[in-house]
Amino acid sequence: MTVALFVIAALELAALIALGVVTLVMRRKLTSARRALRDRPTRSPEIRPRRRPRGVAPLAVKTVVDTVQTADSLIRKGLGGSIRHSIDDLAGWARVERPDLARITADGSVVLLFSDIEDSTRHNQTLGDRDWITILERHNKLVEHSVSAHGGYVVKNQGDGFMIAFADPADALQCSLDIQRALCGGSERWNGIRVRIGAHAGTSVRRGHDLFGLDVVMAARIADLARGGEILVSAALRDSVADADGFSFTAGREVRLKGITDAQTVHALEMPAS
Repeated sequence: MTVALFVIAALELAALIALGVVTLVMRRKLTSARRALRDRPTRSPEIRPRRRPRGVAPLAVKTVVDTVQTADSLIRKGLGGSIRHSIDDLAGWARVERPDLARITADGSVVLLFSDIEDSTRHNQTLGDRDWITILERHNKLVEHSVSAHGGYVVKNQGDGFMIAFADPADALQCSLDIQRALCGGSERWNGIRVRIGAHAGTSVRRGHDLFGLDVVMAARIADLARGGEILVSAALRDSVADADGFSFTAGREVRLKGITDAQTVHALEMPAS
């Protein structure tokens, strides 16, 4: 009996010792953890930007956001550090992203128009970033207003470059004339900038709801050929406009366009007499 009691007492003592050791170890770990937390530099809570609600025209909102971001990049880096070539960049973007243009055309026919400011790099260097951004924003508002007034759709805006789509050829041409007429009407307001415009009408390749293909390349290359103040169009666009619409074109000239195998005919849209 005495031996049994001694064994039980010994076991209880061992248990108490073990519990004491565990408690001591845990206290040391807790103290170390508290010290580490105390010494750790405090950080401001991360504030996540609120998601912009999608309104009735989310694509229009995205276009404005892209324009603002591009302008900000121009202010910080200057034109040379931000944009290589507006029309090339836009055409490259379209080939990769394959924008959905099915919403503006039921049969796959679409007029694609590219525009940019001639010698924009030189203008940027001459005016300086701040004045250049003022002209750039004024130019972009002019284009966006004209496109909206004629039922067009701004597919993409990057810097001074625009990719625009129209369902009706006459609307595309009238929009182009309005832009050039506005720029010619106030040289001081526009600091002498001149816009070149190229357009093409065709039935783009349809895959699912995407419209893309050689028509994008064609329109971009034609715009690249245009001079400042000129509206250059493909023969397909010229032929799609009835004579009754009142548009006048120069005689066609044959050109070779990069990325297009066959020679193409282009026409310049003439400004109507004021």
